[in-house]
Amino acid sequence: MHKESQYNAWYLVAAVIGVMFVQYLWVESQRVEPLAYSEFQGLLKQGKVAEINVAQNFIHGTLKEARPDGRTQFITTRIDPEFAAELDKYSVKYSGQVENTLIRDILSWILPILLFFGVWAFFFRRIAERGGIGGGLMSIGKSKAKVYVEADTKVTFDDVAGVDEAKAELKEIVEFLRDPKRYGKLGARMPKGVLLVGPPGTGKTLLARAVAGEAGVPYLSINGSEFVEMFVGVGAARVRDLFEQARKRAPAIIFIDELDALGRARGAFGAGGGNDEKEQTLNQLLSELDGFDPSAGLVLLAATNRPEILDPALLRAGRFDRQVLVDRPDKVGRIQILNIYLKKIQIETSVDPEMIAALTPGFSGAELANLVNEAALLATRRGAGNVTMGDFTAAIERIIAGLEKKNRLLNPKEREIVAYHEMGHALLALTLEGADPVHKVSIIPRGVGALGYTIQRPTEDRYLMTREELETKMMVLLGGRAAERLVFNHFSTGAADDLAKATEIARSMVTRYGMDEKLGQVTYDAERGTFLGTPMAAPWSERSYSEETASEIDTAVRRIVGAAFDKALSTLQSRRDVLEASARALLQKETLDEQELRRLVPAPVRHAA
Repeated sequence: MHKESQYNAWYLVAAVIGVMFVQYLWVESQRVEPLAYSEFQGLLKQGKVAEINVAQNFIHGTLKEARPDGRTQFITTRIDPEFAAELDKYSVKYSGQVENTLIRDILSWILPILLFFGVWAFFFRRIAERGGIGGGLMSIGKSKAKVYVEADTKVTFDDVAGVDEAKAELKEIVEFLRDPKRYGKLGARMPKGVLLVGPPGTGKTLLARAVAGEAGVPYLSINGSEFVEMFVGVGAARVRDLFEQARKRAPAIIFIDELDALGRARGAFGAGGGNDEKEQTLNQLLSELDGFDPSAGLVLLAATNRPEILDPALLRAGRFDRQVLVDRPDKVGRIQILNIYLKKIQIETSVDPEMIAALTPGFSGAELANLVNEAALLATRRGAGNVTMGDFTAAIERIIAGLEKKNRLLNPKEREIVAYHEMGHALLALTLEGADPVHKVSIIPRGVGALGYTIQRPTEDRYLMTREELETKMMVLLGGRAAERLVFNHFSTGAADDLAKATEIARSMVTRYGMDEKLGQVTYDAERGTFLGTPMAAPWSERSYSEETASEIDTAVRRIVGAAFDKALSTLQSRRDVLEASARALLQKETLDEQELRRLVPAPVRHAA
């Protein structure tokens, strides 16, 4: 405490003591000793009373001569004269008790007031905790970050699987938080900010919590949308408060989830001017990052699945220095993730994580967790003691194709068409070189519009495809339509989705991949924006080619799709007997698995891709 503050405190104490002493002297000087009523009657008869003041219950008076204690003032309590006369007969000394009602009178006023304010304060605090009228206004500039300590986090790198490269990048952050001086020996500094980029459900938030759990430091978590309110300037105030809280708890981790809600590129999305609230909040974040000192033991992590819309000023060197891709896991990663979640449920020994991983290409960590939960629910629903491989297969079908529609009854003709359609897909997938093997074929309706389905299981994760492999993919897609044409000599509406997919592949081959000999090694389609690997809807734009070229593109697409259909039709025609036998088996059983299909389809079923 400062010296001047100490002097002021002593002056205050001396003043309080002085006031109390003066009050004591005043009270003592004004104090009146109570007098027994019998004694008052005696003094009255002796003529020693000078004057009295009669109240309802008390008599206050002055004596002509001072009493032995030197006081002339007295007070006594009035007593009924008849009762006093009765007491005089027996020589009883009597007096009334002077009742002091000051405290009672004060409490009768103070207690209700205190009770009222206590109840009011209680409800006000509850409203404030829930962000109500009072709390929202009084704490509006405070950060809403949730603060976790190591015991609350309870997540380590052992709980994160399938993203080994991202874990390796973040382990360096953990080492820095544990020993900041080590990284400063050679003059290096840690990145000010680390941006976790990846599709939804890949474990970005889980990774950030694992960093905090491994480092054993406080973890301040907030969503990007929680910065902005209806009041101007609130977002900037919350950014300042967030960094201030983190500095007080250093070493610590700040984690901003869904950064794109806060860090959109200024002026690119919407017509907001320079005073727009979101822009003010973003400007404050940029300012805090500029004054951010990583040597103090603070690390800023952020996550987004839309990095393409972030402001360039946010991503420049010196702010978010490092971007870590948290992508969908490959087959090995899916096996690792499944092993983590399978420990939490009761499974049979026959459950094979590798087979489940092979059936789930493109699944994220969150989707795999949902798959395991769905399988456990299916096993519980049928009253089983353990989760079997069949439960996992049924859960995959439910997620991919939709819920079974057993009450959707097809007439015999429709069932027959659907059976030949699905076996057309399956037979071509089992016969053609480079096609993914078939896992199951069914004519049980599922989802919104699927009257049947064929599930293929890729043998490995693929990142490049040749023209021949794309043509094979189109042939499998058109196999159902070709089977309908071969057997019934007509087309149905059941192939609408297959046609859309085959046409999209053919158009991409012509306009994006330069795979048409006549049009040459030229791309005609503007590069579409990607949503972390998932193509977004193509924005409208002017064509960069002539009407003649557009006509040639349409002709090339028709030619490629038509050639794939003709090949599919000729392949099925050469194996008509196998198609007929397998379709009849499918009509009888409604579902055929991989082993049953292999028995129905002879000859070399698979070739190396």
